[in-house]
Parts: sequence; structure tokens; C-alpha cells
Amino acid sequence: MKADPRGVLTGIHFMDGDHAACEGALAAGCRFAAGYPITPSTEVVERFAARIPTVGGVFIQMEDELASSIAIQGGAWAGHKVMTVTSGPGLSLMMEHVGLAAITETPCVIVDVQRGGPSTGLPTLPAQADMMQVRWGSHGDYSIIALSPNSPQECFDLLIKAFNLAEEYRVPVFFMMDEVVGHMTERVVIPEASEIEVVERKWTRKKPGEYRPFECEDGSLVPSMVKAGDGYRIHITGLTHDERGYPAMNVAAQDKLVRRLKDKVDLLRDRIVDVREDGVDGADVVVVSYGITSRIAGAAVEAARARGVRVGHMRLVITWPFPSGRIAEVAKTARAFVVPELNMGQMVIEVERAVCGRASVRCVPHAGGTVHDPDVILDAIMEAAR
Repeated sequence: MKADPRGVLTGIHFMDGDHAACEGALAAGCRFAAGYPITPSTEVVERFAARIPTVGGVFIQMEDELASSIAIQGGAWAGHKVMTVTSGPGLSLMMEHVGLAAITETPCVIVDVQRGGPSTGLPTLPAQADMMQVRWGSHGDYSIIALSPNSPQECFDLLIKAFNLAEEYRVPVFFMMDEVVGHMTERVVIPEASEIEVVERKWTRKKPGEYRPFECEDGSLVPSMVKAGDGYRIHITGLTHDERGYPAMNVAAQDKLVRRLKDKVDLLRDRIVDVREDGVDGADVVVVSYGITSRIAGAAVEAARARGVRVGHMRLVITWPFPSGRIAEVAKTARAFVVPELNMGQMVIEVERAVCGRASVRCVPHAGGTVHDPDVILDAIMEAAR
């Protein structure tokens, strides 16, 4: 389907990443958001609160992040595309409800504008230290999807994609911005509504009494949904449940449910992953980066090429699921990987796992507060090339 024209602010704009993310959410059809103010993400929902009455929707400022992360799940089961917005400390508070969204297969988007931590840390300065938390933060086994934009334009484009993925796979989807991308102001082109593809929710065609909320059909791993008010009487619980949604306290039900929660993302990872490659084939050294760090790394890659190094660049647009297969393939020919991150080493662990000893892996950590100095990444590339 095409985007609702009311939610599309068509044209060429000069806006920051937070505002562009808001416009992406509106273009994707988000009509309900709940949030609690927290630097550096507040501007996303400030703009949403101003814009949403003009397109027919609601924003609610809740009393805290826990309330926000459960309110959007109620909104999703009421039939809406939903979003909440936060930063590191607030994200930590939301983790119990991330697990609830995973087991109830509630489609939702969680925008995380990352800042320096731990704890209150550096509220107004950047980091990328929430990457592992979004994958593993809530207890139990489940899979999620996470995207990492590196520009205001991508904040618009990729947030539409985030909503599409949430609806297609019925999972919580994380949008991993950072303070620099959120507050960076650049040119953003918003196309006509007719040019924006949006994925609508998979609604059941079964009648009340025949429908089971967690039953998959036609070989799909993703069940269809209903919404409140349609006349269906269903049971939704955070307990292990059967296809009817009723609690099923047994090993067989647990195994069946948890395997599907993982498989619906993991088995289809090749359809989901998005890696932008530059000069990777035949490279001796490959830089793996994401988010704002990918822009800094790009400058270092160009400088290394000017010195005669055969270096490629892999930018992870989707960070979860991780592109293990592609990195393993590249590791058959590359001698070294360099992984710069605005943390002390998180996604580099996944690179090491995928490389599996076939090549050396160098982490270029940064505790946050600023972006890397490009020369630091360049030095790491030159050392890896020796």
C-alpha cells in the first residue's frame, strides 16, 4: 500500500535527524505514540505531538518509560501502528516490556537516540553503547530487528522501513540513532505519498470463534492479527501460551513457541539484513561500522586508499539480525577486519564470531562524548594492513 498523504510532508527540507524520524513515522502510518521526555530524543515526540493532530492520531506523555512502553502495546492491539522514543536510561526501564512485546508478538517501533553512559552519563553527547542491550536486554530467547541510520535522510527513510518490518514480522523493532545523527541538520527529501511503500498489518480473514491469535497459516511463521472492537474474544498473555493464547505450562509448548519467536527472524535473516558495501571484494582490510561512526570511518577508508591500501567498507544499516553469513564469506579472502564503535567493543564481538579465526579483528573503541578522530581509525587500518 501507499502512504497516507495526510502524514507526508512532501518536499525538500532542512531538518535534524530527530525531526526527520518523526516525519518518517508519520509517513509510515504511525498514529499513536507514547513517551517520556529524555535527552537527546525529546525532539522526536515534541514534533510528533505538534504534527499528529493534523493527521488524525494521538500522542500521550506518560509518567515514565515503563508506562510508555506498555501504552504503545495497548495501542497496537487497538489496531494502530505505534512508537515510543527514549535514550539509554529510559531504554533500560523498558526492557521488561520488550520481552512482553516479543512473546505476544506485538508490532511496535522503539526509537533509541543513544547517549553516553552508563547511568545518567552524558545526556547531551553521543555514544553507541546500547547495541547489545537491544538484542539481549530482556530475559529469555527471542529475536528482534534493529536499524542504524547515519543521516537525517536515513532517519526518514529507514524509520518507514522499521515500521514495515515490525508489521511484517510482528516483532519490536529498534531504531538505533545517536545524539549526533539526532541533532545533525541536513537536507531531507520527502517524496510524494504515492512513492512511499508501507506494509499494512496482516489481518485475519477468519471469523470470531475460528480465529486463533498465535496460529500460523500457509507455512508462515507470523500469525495474523485482530484488533479490539472487531468482535473477537481472545486471550493475550506474557506466559508461555498455545495457539489460542491460553497459558500452556509445559515443555512442548515452550519449545514450539520459543523456536518460532526466533525462527521468524533468524531463518529469514537473508531477506532482512542490509549491508552497504564499498570495495569489499578483493580487499585486504575491511572496516565494519554503523550509525554515525560509518561516516567517520568512510573518511579513514578513503585516506587509507590514498596510501595504497586495499581496504573495503561494510556499513551495517540493519545491525540485528547480524550479517554473519556475509562477514564469514568476506573473511575467506580478507586478512583483517577493523571495527570502530562509540563504545568499548560490542558489535565487534559478533564480527569475531563470524570471522571465526580466519582473519584478525581489531576493535577501535571510543567511550563516547564525541565521534572518533578519523586518524585513529586510519592508524588501525594501516596497522592491520602490515
